[in-house]
Amino acid sequence: MRQMLKTFHEIPRLRPQTPLLDSAATPAQLRRLGETELEELANELRLELLYSVGQTGGHFGAGLGVIELTIALHYVFDTPDDRLVWDVGHQAYPHKILTGRREQMVSLRQKDGLAAFPRRSESEYDTFGVGHSSTSISAALGMAIAARMQGHKRKSIAVIGDGALTAGMAFEALNHAPEVGADMLVVLNDNDMSISRNVGGMSNYLAKILSSRTYTSMREGSKKVLSRLPGAWEIARRTEEYAKGMLVPGTLFEELGWNYIGPIDGHDLPTLIATLRNMRDLSGPQFLHVVTKKGKGFAPAEVDPITWHAINKLEPVDAPQKPKAPSGPRYSNIFGQWLCDMAAADPRLLGITPAMKEGSDLVAFSERFPERYFDVAIAEQHAVTLAAGMACEGAKPVVAIYSTFLQRAYDQLIHDVAVQNLDVLFAIDRAGLVGEDGPTHAGSFDLSYLRCIPGMLIMTPSDENEMRRMLTTGYLFEGPAAVRYPRGTGPNAALEPGLEPLEIGKGVIRRQGSRVALLVFGVQLPEALQVGETLDSTVVDMRFVKPLDEALVRQLADSHELLVTVEENSIMGGAGSAVAEFLAGQAIVKPLLQLGLPDIYVEHAKPSQMLAECGLDAAGIEAAIRARLA
Repeated sequence: MRQMLKTFHEIPRLRPQTPLLDSAATPAQLRRLGETELEELANELRLELLYSVGQTGGHFGAGLGVIELTIALHYVFDTPDDRLVWDVGHQAYPHKILTGRREQMVSLRQKDGLAAFPRRSESEYDTFGVGHSSTSISAALGMAIAARMQGHKRKSIAVIGDGALTAGMAFEALNHAPEVGADMLVVLNDNDMSISRNVGGMSNYLAKILSSRTYTSMREGSKKVLSRLPGAWEIARRTEEYAKGMLVPGTLFEELGWNYIGPIDGHDLPTLIATLRNMRDLSGPQFLHVVTKKGKGFAPAEVDPITWHAINKLEPVDAPQKPKAPSGPRYSNIFGQWLCDMAAADPRLLGITPAMKEGSDLVAFSERFPERYFDVAIAEQHAVTLAAGMACEGAKPVVAIYSTFLQRAYDQLIHDVAVQNLDVLFAIDRAGLVGEDGPTHAGSFDLSYLRCIPGMLIMTPSDENEMRRMLTTGYLFEGPAAVRYPRGTGPNAALEPGLEPLEIGKGVIRRQGSRVALLVFGVQLPEALQVGETLDSTVVDMRFVKPLDEALVRQLADSHELLVTVEENSIMGGAGSAVAEFLAGQAIVKPLLQLGLPDIYVEHAKPSQMLAECGLDAAGIEAAIRARLA
């Protein structure tokens, strides 16, 4: 008798009883279960996911939505020999649980624990490391081509969400696979009903028929017969294509050369397994469209998937209630308020985000100025060139983007914006170390990759008020400008009213001392001031990475024994390198200590732990200075 899928209403605080899941610790053990047991396994896996994420915090809704799909994929395919590639990785927690990492889930996103995303070094089942979206089809295609060259019969499967399918890179791979005749499967996890609402018994039935061996055999037999008659096969092929187009929404993928099947219910395990088995044995590029519900099986997440996209860990019921420390607005909130204020003052302002409305805090702007708000989905390259086109016509676009995602549009930043010296302001969020999401999400390199671009104005605020004034400065600047700021809150500096800019290229001495001068680029100013008090050092808020305040650097070099640069960016090519280049160019011989992110990928941990590991907390800065002076 089939078990019914359950809906849960609370996150369990105690480890749930999961006898079936206990017997399926690996995909090999999973494949020993009978099909009639799999729906109860789905219930247990969903309950285990609720429990484990409640212990650690992390991405939540996406994983709940692919419980059945994850089970079906590992049940039908011979993983890890068959290559299963997850896009982005937000939905990969069930995959981790089923691939021998269940007991390690309590260490998820913690220092020295499991990574938040699939990672090749973590498990042989993680075939490709991910974190940024829309890479899965390209990676799986590369694996399929390599397997064919090596004579292996293994399968390559890419699982991509409908959001990730908005990126051009995904379509580049979709276009290429039929050209090389790759034997691979793409599973489109449509969890927002954004492509089709045509789901139900008829579409599930059609998927089984169209993917069946009988249908395929009849089709190939007809092709052999009709191909002998001039034009007959082409007429039959087009008739089939039009018929499928009326019944299923896959015409686009069919035109690209994929055998499209679906849409089917992604929570219907029997249909999923039957369809995947049929498609597993088909040659050429195969495309399966499954419709799932984000947050499936947890009632609050089904109602509000955005809020439940990720959660913080549950505190113990009997934990003492600590008074919450007063906290000011986040840097992203400061940006969101500034954007609304500047838009009210200047009708030329347009706001652009690549699918980061909530994260970059454009919610209020999108509501107040809907005609001037553009969410381009996960398409960073398009976002930047769109801004360039707007600027060509006299508009003043502001691109709100995470540091790690701007890396994906670097060519457009140079070629389309900077070379043409267009007025585009980049509000670069999540600069520096971001914590538990790890190196794929860290903004470690933006000062390095921006500083080498001619004509760029680059600013690093040390507090909320500076950030607000720098945004105005960059907006009024004639040419490309960037303000980079971190995740989270700052020192809660008082905000000056109005929209006053700063004088470009001028730093500020915050504390006068002797022997050592700390040149701070960004939010490490409080730590530097603490060290300055201890060592009686001069502390300078440099504010501008480009143009550098060269007069101030020369003044500090003339009056101090040691210059120390501090930045939450890669030391290589960063703001400290700008100081070093200036000193060398002026033939100024002065000891220089550059503190920043080392030449490694800093692993996931709490931000405070990561900063301490890199020597960017007060203790680390002081220790480095004392060691150099010694």
